[in-house]
Amino acid sequence: MKFRIEIEEETDGRWLAEVEALPGVASYGTTKTDAVAKVQALALRVLADRMEHGEAVPELLDVSFQAA
Repeated sequence: MKFRIEIEEETDGRWLAEVEALPGVASYGTTKTDAVAKVQALALRVLADRMEHGEAVPELLDVSFQAA
């Protein structure tokens, strides 16, 4: 399963990265790379939590990210 990461620079210079397919999975970073790394880590934690609670589908066993 491939998750798309939306990236946007805020007016104050911070970067916002978000995985729209996973509601609430968004993170700020001081650089674009920082924001992407943080949102990937958060997405993986959310997916791991779903797996632990039996909410995962087989597609989640092969995950990748694509920055927009």
